Amino acid sequence: MERPGTTRAVPPRTVAAPGAATVGAVAALLLLLLLLVVVRLPWAGDLGMHAATLQRLRHSLLDPGNPLVDADTPSPYYSPWTVLLGCVARVTGFSVFVVLRLGALVALGLLATGVWRYVRTLSARPAAPPLALLCLVLLWGTSQFGWSGFLGLTSLALTVSYPSVLALGLAFHLWAWLARAVRGSGERPAGWGVLAGLGVLWAVVLLVHQFSGIVASLGALAVVGAARAGWRVWGRLGVGLLVGAVVLWLWPYYDFYALLGAGDGMDAVHRSLYRDLFGRYWLVLLGVAALGRRWRRDRRDPLVLFFLLGAVVFAAGGVSGHWSWGRVLPAALIPAQVAVALEAVEPGRRAVRAGWACVLAAALAVGAWGQAGTLAYVVDREALPGAVAGKAPEPWPGYHWITPWVGYGDVVMARRLPARQIPAYGAYTVAPGYPDFFLRDEDTRAAAVRTYFARDTAAGTRRDIVREYGVRWVVDRGAGLRGAEGLRVVARGPGGQVLYAVAD
Repeated sequence: MERPGTTRAVPPRTVAAPGAATVGAVAALLLLLLLLVVVRLPWAGDLGMHAATLQRLRHSLLDPGNPLVDADTPSPYYSPWTVLLGCVARVTGFSVFVVLRLGALVALGLLATGVWRYVRTLSARPAAPPLALLCLVLLWGTSQFGWSGFLGLTSLALTVSYPSVLALGLAFHLWAWLARAVRGSGERPAGWGVLAGLGVLWAVVLLVHQFSGIVASLGALAVVGAARAGWRVWGRLGVGLLVGAVVLWLWPYYDFYALLGAGDGMDAVHRSLYRDLFGRYWLVLLGVAALGRRWRRDRRDPLVLFFLLGAVVFAAGGVSGHWSWGRVLPAALIPAQVAVALEAVEPGRRAVRAGWACVLAAALAVGAWGQAGTLAYVVDREALPGAVAGKAPEPWPGYHWITPWVGYGDVVMARRLPARQIPAYGAYTVAPGYPDFFLRDEDTRAAAVRTYFARDTAAGTRRDIVREYGVRWVVDRGAGLRGAEGLRVVARGPGGQVLYAVAD
């Protein structure tokens, strides 16, 4: 029984930080917006590649071949996740776009719960997880930027159905499980089975999306480095690492370790990741300041270590000209974004915490405005203010209009942009619309496409290319091939495009 005038102490975990309910409501609205994006599934970027991957798997789970061209080659897009989705498409009969939507729902759920679990290993404050989610999605810059593996709202709106979102969701879960496994490790280290399971999870992340797997690896290294683990834990972590390496080696759909030599071929594609850094990320500088405060309190803070690892690798890529290393930038962005969320809710002097909260609220508002064009993916542009509608790129129209004539497995001659979409409907193209490390004759195929569409190419040369690659259809825009020998107009599509049938 309590004495009069006394109060019962409330455990810190049950004390809700001011504004926790409001922050949670805003985070819920943000997730709702992304759910609406899943329903619309705007087409741009790499959606065609992932849809084509499911098309091949639904027709042949064991030997799908190249997803884009008629060739029997492996592909890194055949991951545990896409194979699972291919099974769903095969069993249910759903179209690949329906299956991609279902996959997006799962990935989004894993991402939200992964962020929540990881942030809970860093803070017990109820407002920390939803505020961290807001920072991860909105605290970027004011220049439009979208790329798979990056968690900005603009990126997520276009990549929510991509494997990279699932891989990042799994990465957050990996860090959370690992943090709990190594915490207090000097007395009660995690069992062999737990760390072996974490090794398998690490391998799955790498197989699902290789670049996000590197981010996951750096984050895991930061978690272990900050834990001051004893030698017994390091030994068991080594076993977990070995288990993961074996899983990577055993994966039957492609040689994971062969991708280690693919960096040079991918550099040109990623050069733009090193442009306009301030415009894209200047709001993250607030997170860098928060990391400085954490570093003064603890020289081995996990977020600080994570940031330093990511920043060093990113900078090394810029200095050495290995532009593909720029895909590791989320390893520097994520810890900075999480750190500023924690500074705004952690115990301390009330005036300092309030100052952080006010500055962060303003930064989030600026970041939200910079990415407000995402609304155009779920609301008709005519209903939005011009300043907002103008921020969003126009989604691609797709090539469903060719499907009444072009069947599964038919080969279509098309330029690069159509080649990024046509395989999503089951057809092949002569040259892939995306770089393909395992396709040895990629350059030859690309040259054949250029030659075919060149105005001065002789009719005989075109016939030779058609026979070489088994071309049955040609898609082109404008009047470039009008009247060409051996072509018959079959259908017309948006933007002046024409589908031609190739004479037998």
